[in-house]
Amino acid sequence: MKHLDRYIVKTVALSVLLVLAVLLGLDMVMSAISELQYLQGEYRAPQALLYVLMTIPEGLYNVMPLAVLIGSLLGLGTLANNSELVVMRAVGMSLAGISWAAIKPAIAFIFAALLVGEFVVPHSENHAQSHRALAESSGQAVSSKHGYWHREGDLYMHFNAVLPDGVIYGVTQYDFQQQKLRKSLFAQRASFQGDHWLLHNVTVSELSERGVQVGDYSSLRWYTELTPEVLKVVVVDPTDLSITGLYTYTNYLKEQGLDAKRYLLAFWKKVLQPLAMIVMVLVALSCIFGPLRSVTTGYRIFSGVILGMLFRYTEDFLGPASIVFGFEPVLASLLPISLFAVAAVWLLKRAA
Repeated sequence: MKHLDRYIVKTVALSVLLVLAVLLGLDMVMSAISELQYLQGEYRAPQALLYVLMTIPEGLYNVMPLAVLIGSLLGLGTLANNSELVVMRAVGMSLAGISWAAIKPAIAFIFAALLVGEFVVPHSENHAQSHRALAESSGQAVSSKHGYWHREGDLYMHFNAVLPDGVIYGVTQYDFQQQKLRKSLFAQRASFQGDHWLLHNVTVSELSERGVQVGDYSSLRWYTELTPEVLKVVVVDPTDLSITGLYTYTNYLKEQGLDAKRYLLAFWKKVLQPLAMIVMVLVALSCIFGPLRSVTTGYRIFSGVILGMLFRYTEDFLGPASIVFGFEPVLASLLPISLFAVAAVWLLKRAA
């Protein structure tokens, strides 16, 4: 039985790797085409290509669940078409044994996805977004399409580019009092000095009843709770942050009295993604031994794509719905996993 177990693991793993390479290649091509519309300033085709290359870890992490589903369907479907699964069951290998053998490679891919999502994606996305924003901004106030907005009390801030080494380019601040703009500031660059930021080449405009007073300064100190560690979270989309980064920034938002549901939703989606990938394998198994056991491999792959899209669309619908209607974000992530798991287990029990 050990030989059969290893054979199933090898077949499924190779199929998942093949599908992963195809999906990642398609994702890179589509990303490159999409980036061409953002060419401006110093951000030209070579910079756009470099940006796409730096976002490969993000693409790998995002397509992993769908690759596991389609790859499992492809690998198990190949075994089914060659009647190998029938022979395995005839020699005494149980459905549970086949299922466990198919889940083993998924566990390896889950571990790889966790490592990439936790340690690679946040840093690669930070570099990629900073590279693009810096090339687009050309040192002007609020000029980058891909800059970053942040709020701290009544102070609204925009950063053109945030570099991982604690340097900000294009800092714009709007200070409001009683819903009226009191002061605006623009600094070409800011560097972190341990307990404060040092703003360089600063222009300050103060509004009062006497009019607008403009002052230019070579440098100014800026004291804030916004540290480089927090900024690394701000510049990256919630879906690309690490689990620890999401937890830290969620607490920071709560301390500032800001809405943290968007980051809580991303946190729970990442925490529950390993469970979602295992459910994807169960869905593939239920299809092979259930309603799709007598169809062609192409039809199985097509069905896998449809099921994967249905799962993703359910997540995408329930996520914003949890923010709009106020129910817990963990339910929005757990509900589609539970529905697909129940359906897969039910189909497998029927096949057994």
